Amino acid sequence: MSEVDREFKAPQTITPEDLGDDLARLVWESFSDFIADGDAGSVLGELGLIDEEGEPDQAAVEEALIFVMWAHTRGTQQAFVGRSSGDLLRRSLDTMHRAVFEDMVENGTPRSQLPLFEQRVSARYAEYHQASSDSDVMLGEAVARHLTGSEDPAQELKWAVTERALAVAGPLKDYLEDVDLVD
Repeated sequence: MSEVDREFKAPQTITPEDLGDDLARLVWESFSDFIADGDAGSVLGELGLIDEEGEPDQAAVEEALIFVMWAHTRGTQQAFVGRSSGDLLRRSLDTMHRAVFEDMVENGTPRSQLPLFEQRVSARYAEYHQASSDSDVMLGEAVARHLTGSEDPAQELKWAVTERALAVAGPLKDYLEDVDLVD
């Protein structure tokens, strides 16, 4: 098999349900990168949201998941704007969110807590959407405020979060621009 044959190729078409499932996997991969403490350190570590035992602050973990879901939602919306029906896009994003929420339940989140979490997701999405329409810096500031619980997080923290948002949404948008969403 030649090098060209082994190269990853994006699908030309994808159904909303398959896209939603793929997005949910990508959310969890990005989330793991965000909170995991690897060689390069985690964003939560950079933000000082790790305790003495190396455990991340649980409120920050939830906020990180919301932010990562938003970044994938935003990148997907940007990729399909004007070239896919709103219904197909909505079905894709609904599938992604359902899959993430079900994974949370399977991993110990009580189902009774999901409605409250979904309300927080909705509120953050509205805030992040507004902030991102103003500027990437405003988005980074909004996310950093929720991650740290501080009304005025340090500038380097805002930039770290902004860079993470761009690192997630940009490549996802670029990848999806070559894919058609079909029923």
